[in-house]
Amino acid sequence: MMTTSRLGIAALLALSLGVAGCGKKPVPADERKGARAVRVSTVEMRPMASGLTASGLLVSREEAAVNPELSGYRVAKVYVEVDAKVAEGQPLAQLDDTLLRSQIAQQTALVAQQQVAADQAASQAKDVEGLDSQGVLSKETIDQRRFSARSAKAALDAQIAQLHDLQTRDARMTIRAPVAGLVLERNVRPGDVAAPSAATPMFRMARDSLVELEADVAEGDLAGLRVGDPVQVSLPDGAATEGRVRLISPSVDPQTKLGKVRISLPLRDDLRPGGFGRATFAGSSRAVLSIPESAIRYDADGASVMVVDDADHVHQVPVKTGAHGGGYVELLQGPAAGSRILQAAAVFVLPGDVVKPIQDGR
Repeated sequence: MMTTSRLGIAALLALSLGVAGCGKKPVPADERKGARAVRVSTVEMRPMASGLTASGLLVSREEAAVNPELSGYRVAKVYVEVDAKVAEGQPLAQLDDTLLRSQIAQQTALVAQQQVAADQAASQAKDVEGLDSQGVLSKETIDQRRFSARSAKAALDAQIAQLHDLQTRDARMTIRAPVAGLVLERNVRPGDVAAPSAATPMFRMARDSLVELEADVAEGDLAGLRVGDPVQVSLPDGAATEGRVRLISPSVDPQTKLGKVRISLPLRDDLRPGGFGRATFAGSSRAVLSIPESAIRYDADGASVMVVDDADHVHQVPVKTGAHGGGYVELLQGPAAGSRILQAAAVFVLPGDVVKPIQDGR
């Protein structure tokens, strides 16, 4: 009984050793001699652009509303149309100054008249200089002349101030561009009556003609963006342009959970406020498990890679991929980090073949 038991245990040990040896069975020398040399890469963590995209509207970087400073005057002329590029201070419209000119002429005459009165009073006051306590004229008469001179001078200053007010109004009769830029809207016609408090401005301008994209970005993606990050902006007509993140909103809409990101764009005639644009943020990146795109092979069963084990045997492993960028693809499901895979999916190797791996970079 004991002998039989010992024999059984010995047999089991021999069987287990045999099975363990099969897992590490060395490749025969003649089989390795005919193996194909292949390049392999390692599955590893790499930084990859997130591929974050967001859409939004093209807006003026800064808008200027142009309104008259005077009310009650009729618009005589309009000098510019929509889409005009104007310089700072350039005339945009002219108010009818016929009545104001008449008032200026009348006030100029009043100033001249008061100037004569002031000169006469000043001369009379000068004549009594040094006559105080001389008994030639009474103190009351002397004081009266001096007060008259001062009163005439004050009246002259008041008339001059009124003239300056009319001249200032005259300068405001020409509606000028407060900034250089592009005229976006014209809401005035000859014959309209100027009204500074009107809800709609006479003109609406884009300062310096600068247009940028105001993109709506999800709350969770805002943290990955930085001012200055490069952005690729696509337009509805298929055109594309490069931009950069200029401003990231410090708040998020409580309803939509979206934040505003302003993207500065170059000066282009096809960028018009109110248009649509789509932004692809290149500056946002994250570390992901990745492999070369060329390592992916596709067949009827889907995507897969060829993994080389420690004994240099090839195994086909199915994978699921994510983002692409820089010649690499994110590996969502597949071999673990550190695994060796064939670089070229088109290499004529079959599962179970023995290969001579050449590590990438060596």
